[in-house]
Amino acid sequence: MTQTAAPRVDYRTDPTQYKHWKLSTEGPVARLALDIAEDGGLRPGYKLKLNSYDLGVDIELHDALNRIRFEHPEVRTVIVTSDKDRIFCSGANIFMLGVSSHAWKVNFCKFTNETRNGIEDSSKHSGLKFIAAVNGACAGGGYELALACDEILLVDDRSSSVSLPEVPLLGVLPGTGGLTRVTDKRHVRHDLADIFCTSVEGVRGQRAVEWRLVDQAIKPAQFAAAVQERAAELAQASDRPADAKGVALTRVERQENGDTIEYANVRIEVDRAKRTATLTLKAPTGAQPADAAGIEAAGAAWWPLALGRELDDAILHLRTNELDIGTWLLRTEGDARAVLAADALMLANQDHWLVRETLGLLRRTFARLDVSSRSLFALIDEGSCFAGMFAELAFAADRAYMLALPDAPEKAPRIVLDEFNFGLLPLVNDQSRLQRRFYEEAAPLEAARAAAGREIDADEAVKLGLVTAAPDDIDWADELRIAIEERAAMSPDALTGMEANLRFASKENMLTRVFGRLTAWQNWIFQRPNAVGEKGALKVYGTGEKAGFDMNRV
Repeated sequence: MTQTAAPRVDYRTDPTQYKHWKLSTEGPVARLALDIAEDGGLRPGYKLKLNSYDLGVDIELHDALNRIRFEHPEVRTVIVTSDKDRIFCSGANIFMLGVSSHAWKVNFCKFTNETRNGIEDSSKHSGLKFIAAVNGACAGGGYELALACDEILLVDDRSSSVSLPEVPLLGVLPGTGGLTRVTDKRHVRHDLADIFCTSVEGVRGQRAVEWRLVDQAIKPAQFAAAVQERAAELAQASDRPADAKGVALTRVERQENGDTIEYANVRIEVDRAKRTATLTLKAPTGAQPADAAGIEAAGAAWWPLALGRELDDAILHLRTNELDIGTWLLRTEGDARAVLAADALMLANQDHWLVRETLGLLRRTFARLDVSSRSLFALIDEGSCFAGMFAELAFAADRAYMLALPDAPEKAPRIVLDEFNFGLLPLVNDQSRLQRRFYEEAAPLEAARAAAGREIDADEAVKLGLVTAAPDDIDWADELRIAIEERAAMSPDALTGMEANLRFASKENMLTRVFGRLTAWQNWIFQRPNAVGEKGALKVYGTGEKAGFDMNRV
């Protein structure tokens, strides 16, 4: 099976379409229960046995988390558990991995990573806490889901355990941050982690607590009550509103016409000959809310929230369904003043729960753009509005080209900076994109800060270091054509490695290590014969055959 031959993946769903998750709420506590339908795989060729998952399961989880964030502001704690007897989650479905293309496996791992990261993001920024109530065997990606939660409570029934068996069982690595979270987050001693990660059977009971793999091991008779008690305790410390009315997340609508996809606020235009996709973000039009009450009344149609959801869907669509489109051209259009006004409204109301959640959605969506393995070129030309939040697109790009019009300065594009460019939408390493751009050096950052609030033309943008180049109208088309054609001729593999290295150049944290190790280590291991060769562990799993390894260390 190849990824390109399969039907396109649609990331849009809602609870009425869920096959695998059950979402319920009671006051400040939500319950997300995993009950995976064996025959509910996203693609044919495998059964999702033992609560194992594929991309479709994580698409539902991504949607369910957003439902909790926006539709249930009263929820302060989320219990993640299983509705199957004696099995929490056995991780990614091995047979799915065995029949999937390399690109499919890597994109699957990346999206799953981002969903786990989103759990931690909401815990850090939104007062939404997560408990993994591990009520059965918990292996591989199942344990990685638990690791993303704030606390892990394990039933101590003499059989339930946590494990990361990928190395001994499959000849690959835990693909969604397991190794990194075991060390960086759980602080498991490295020799104990070595035993844990090379053991198929895993660790259970009090030993799992002693090794810091879980927080508590609780006898079955007390388990349910202890989970509820701890959820209530965590809820008391949250500042999410108890009496706010949630916002219904209506379906993200889009119109597809050949190689063009049109949302209300985002447009995608694919040029297959040039291997480019142009993503155009549109400024708000018409009357906009003036205060928090107006934001609540607008609901899911409020421009920043609608834009964020549409951009998220557009990025996921292109990443999964358009593998041959290697360069994304980032454009904007509309009135810069409208973008800046929307920014100002969010800044003035950033403590309001709905604004806070919208900022979280935008933060995660822009971060999804940063870690996409595509070349990003920002094109700042006539009619552009790279202002405030939209200017972040230029700073996310690998290159930014800004049109200079010396003979018609009144038509020339401008950049305008505001607080959104100084840390409100950080990279996954917690830097602002300008901090990343200037390696946190004081002088260029202070110069950029001093220019905030006024229109910056192409010449000044070059001097401030905000753009890569500023061709005039005579050279604009040729310079862009050459740059795009050069990019399309280069090795996509080499570009992916180069871009990831340059985009996260100076500051590391747990999340950059997770993504870096996925890109460099797992990407390599997924292609090695020891994993996917004729006798590779991933290929022969379940056949009764023993894996045949090339014992040369590389």
